[in-house]
Amino acid sequence: MAKEHQAAAWSDPAEKKKSKRHGLIIVNTGDGKGKTTAALGTAVRAVGAGMKVCIVQFIKGSWDYGELHAAEKLGIEIHPMGKGFTWEPKKFGEDQKAARAAWEMCKEKALSGAYDLVVFDEINYVLDYGFISVEEVVDFLRKKDPKLHLILTGRNAKEEIIEIADLVTEMREIKHPFQKGILAQKGIEY
Repeated sequence: MAKEHQAAAWSDPAEKKKSKRHGLIIVNTGDGKGKTTAALGTAVRAVGAGMKVCIVQFIKGSWDYGELHAAEKLGIEIHPMGKGFTWEPKKFGEDQKAARAAWEMCKEKALSGAYDLVVFDEINYVLDYGFISVEEVVDFLRKKDPKLHLILTGRNAKEEIIEIADLVTEMREIKHPFQKGILAQKGIEY
């Protein structure tokens, strides 16, 4: 019954005008592919609706990948701040500094008032590694501008992040081409 009422309200243009924008906290997590891709799809939708979008990437750094070029063409501001994937414990100090710099940029962009949507791409990884405290991020999320939409991506989203989010989607891997020895494909995975 509630869904019927909700659908009827959204089909009435007068009701749409009465609705107020509520900035959502969206989390894309899970071990399957598509977390960043889903965030990029939302960013494209937002730009199409006349919104200003910024993406800060915690892991991706100097790689040449498709979303950089597409974002530029679409007018999406994107900042690759990482040093690549973190697999070596020896590099954790460098990775912590890069994560901190990316987090500072996220806060700056989110607080600027210049954007309608800011994507914290792969922040869940750095929270999982302990490079930034979960409490610090949750505190920031609680105090964000109520009209600002935020998307947080990456595996292993912390319970505290899931709890504060308005929408959480878990991508689950069922099958992956790597299992057949197929390497990452340009235009599909990067």
